Amino acid sequence: MLIVDCLQYCNWSEAIFRDMREGGVTAVQATICYHESFRETAANIASWSRRFERFPHLIFHGLAGADVRRAETQGRTAIFFGAQNPSCIEDDIGLIAILHRLGLRFMQLSYNNQSLLATGCHESEDSGLTRMGREVVREMNRVGLAIDMSHSSERSILEAIEHSARPIAITHANPRSWHASPRNKSDDVLKALARSGGMLGFSLYPHHLRDGSNCTLKDFCAMIARTADLMGIGHLGLGSDLCQDQPDAVVHWMRNGRWTRTEASGGGFPLQPAWFASNRDHRNIAEGLKTTGFADAEIAKIMGGNWLKFFDQSFGGSEAVRQ
Repeated sequence: MLIVDCLQYCNWSEAIFRDMREGGVTAVQATICYHESFRETAANIASWSRRFERFPHLIFHGLAGADVRRAETQGRTAIFFGAQNPSCIEDDIGLIAILHRLGLRFMQLSYNNQSLLATGCHESEDSGLTRMGREVVREMNRVGLAIDMSHSSERSILEAIEHSARPIAITHANPRSWHASPRNKSDDVLKALARSGGMLGFSLYPHHLRDGSNCTLKDFCAMIARTADLMGIGHLGLGSDLCQDQPDAVVHWMRNGRWTRTEASGGGFPLQPAWFASNRDHRNIAEGLKTTGFADAEIAKIMGGNWLKFFDQSFGGSEAVRQ
């Protein structure tokens, strides 16, 4: 079975890459930027190049949907680069094409806070996309860099859907009607996302789950079933937000970056649910979906087939998509 996980930020190692292979994970979107500048992001890409050189039997750099198919055939995992913050383009729209050439395939327009492009989901005032944000959406469409709105506000998401000539993604979030996290999304957003052809990746991060670390597989899969009724089966996938083997110091970087001296609340990383503790456990979700009543063909779409279709449609550049 094709398994695509469209968001992870693990403490990357050979052991994790072997877990991916044991778990049958065909492709992963790996975060290469939280608050980094362009130069720092380029340094992270260089670190990944060394990993690809050291572990070519386990992983390789994914650039297009065809690489997912190649990974499945070769028994390896394709790694796709993503940025959770537009800090990597600084204030220069020209860096979008450069980063795409370096292999970036997803970029969020904001990460919790207001950015130069869009409002984050933790801001009290939601002003939506900025002037630069609308220009960046157009340029991302042109080069084939997928727009991710996982950490963005309601208005920003709806405006990104409206202004984008290509379907967008929310790679790692769940319905707010199931669990009222500020990071989860309203039914209005999810329905608009589906109408536009976009994708939702279900998050396994405990802060996004009802009952947190104690969330049951049964409840998680029942939530997926309700979301399928809301959005349609063709718009659903996985974006686990797995941070396997990361030390607690990393979560402080994720929350605080360099923008504040105030210690963010929330402590360290929460424990993962027992049924999804590592990259070995993706097949547990497939089994849970089967028990919930999904047909094999529907499970195949959720586990990876829908993301593969999105990759095919999203990563090629085209002047024709300019607005």
